[in-house]
Amino acid sequence: MTRKILPPSESWRLIDAWLKTHVSSDFALLNPPATPDEIRHAERILGAPLPGDLAESLRCHNGVSTWASILPEQSPLAVSGILEHRQTCMTIAAENDGLTPRPWEDEPWWHPLWVPWAESADGAAQVIDQRPGPDTGRLGWAGHSGGGDFTDSWPDLASLLHAVALALHEGGDVRGLHPYLTTEGGLWWDDADCSELNGRPLRAAPFGLH
Repeated sequence: MTRKILPPSESWRLIDAWLKTHVSSDFALLNPPATPDEIRHAERILGAPLPGDLAESLRCHNGVSTWASILPEQSPLAVSGILEHRQTCMTIAAENDGLTPRPWEDEPWWHPLWVPWAESADGAAQVIDQRPGPDTGRLGWAGHSGGGDFTDSWPDLASLLHAVALALHEGGDVRGLHPYLTTEGGLWWDDADCSELNGRPLRAAPFGLH
């Protein structure tokens, strides 16, 4: 039986509870909710409503105050970061013909209907694909070079957040990445049986609230 995917607000409630219990320093990095005015401003700039899952997520936390591995591989952006990253990519793409797929690639370097919602440690954007069609809402990566990558993409943001909440509360992994605690008391996601990060030991994160 397939488990129903939780809405982003419920997944964040579970993630928050786990962080408060086990990694309070990381919980402190999560920003307060975005205000209605911030969301309306973003939608005016984008010229379209924010993806529903993203708007709901932002109403829980307006990104993080500094890059953090609270989620595996991606750190959620604040509304201002979303707009800034998109504008930067639109400008670069316009100057370098980056809105058109090259002959050997399926995706362009950037597309106006991609909404960046998070960044990797090296500044690549994880985007929500808002192009019409059966894949609307899927997550993908827009890196520094090459076309966008939607290989094995999450179908939507709600599915990713649900998987994170499940791994933290019930154990397991998120697409092969497991939660660990660092010696500094932070959360880190890595492959199974990973024992260190930058020469410092990691320990498997506890699951649940005990």
